[in-house]
Formats: sequence, C-alpha cells, structure tokens
Amino acid sequence: MNLIKSRERVADHGEVFTPRWLVEKMLDLVKGETERIDARFLEPACGSGNFLVPVLQSKLAAVEAKFGKSDFERRHYALLALMCCYGIELLPDNITECRANMLEVFAEYLNLDEADELYHAAFFVLSLNLVHGDAMTMRDINGAPISVVEWGYRGKGKFQRRDFRLDVLTGMASFSTEDSLFSQLGRHEIFTPISVYPPMTARDLAGIARGEKGDAA
Repeated sequence: MNLIKSRERVADHGEVFTPRWLVEKMLDLVKGETERIDARFLEPACGSGNFLVPVLQSKLAAVEAKFGKSDFERRHYALLALMCCYGIELLPDNITECRANMLEVFAEYLNLDEADELYHAAFFVLSLNLVHGDAMTMRDINGAPISVVEWGYRGKGKFQRRDFRLDVLTGMASFSTEDSLFSQLGRHEIFTPISVYPPMTARDLAGIARGEKGDAA
C-alpha cells in the first residue's frame, strides 16, 4: 500500500497512511476486543479503512466461530459487528473508499449481492457510522455536531438505535476520570441520547436506505 496519495495532501492535511504491519501490531494490543462482536471501535481519522477493515474482519471471524451454523444468527450478528465500527474522516474520497471497503468485506462474508436487503441495511449503517467530518472540531462537513449512533441487538432480528453527540460523549469521559471533580456524579443528566428510535429489523434499515422514513421517539 502506498503510504501517501500526494505530497500536496501531506502538506495540506498531514495525510500519511499507517502501514499494514504497524496496523497489525497495534491491533494485536487489543486483540481480545477485536474478537468481541459487540466491542465498539472509533477511528477518528479513518482514511480508507486500514484499521477498521481488519477490525471488521476479526469481528466477522468471531461471528463465524460462534454463529456459523445458524444463517439467521450469522447474518444478524454480522450486521451487529458492522454496527460497532465507527470512523470520522475529513477528506471526501477517503470516506467514500472507507465505506465501500467496509461494505465489500461485509458483503463478501455473507455472499450478498446489491439486491439483498441486508446489503442495503449495511449501506445505511455505514452512512451513519462513517462520518465525513473533522474529529478535531467534532463537526461534520456541514458544520453540524457529529452524531454517534449506538446500535444494540435485541435479538429476534431487531436492532435498537440511539443517537448521541460526540462532543457530549467526549465530555462524559472527562467527568468519569478518577481525579475529576465530577467523578462521583455517576450517570450525568447530559449523558442522554438526542434521538431514540423504535426497534428496527434489517428490512426496516434497508427501507430507510431506499428512501423510506424512519421515525425517532
């Protein structure tokens, strides 16, 4: 893999891609988490996915080991694995490539084509989880606060979606540090979702991807 796309991009954005060998060594440090289907990973400068793609591949291997004998569970837990991967990227070509690379890995694992509703559901999830924006300012490309979607699998093919603001989640991390003035506050009132959605199936998510509406509570 070429570590730079152009000298101009290095000068303008400091863009240098992490080599594969270093990615592997870094992910080895959190190997136990990459093998947890529901462990969440956020890459704040995700590029074209050179960290997120192997994380997803590791999660899908865990899905296969645990649910490989049940096609229903395999498909739904594979979608959950995808739902637990997050990225933010400033450059538009990179975020497009990252979404495409992640979708390709997911579709290849489940042998999906573009007509499959699970393919469309995954497309929709990636459009939310992989954000075109600036992790430093925590704003998306349109200047709005970046939202982080928390997905949970409730079983029987139903997923729960709750949206949070990234800047609020980051602030909560500082509240919980041991020596913080706020460390004894526990669950702070600002740690509430900005939107909560009713449980949705993969078909529901695919419908949203096709332009149908989904209502938040």
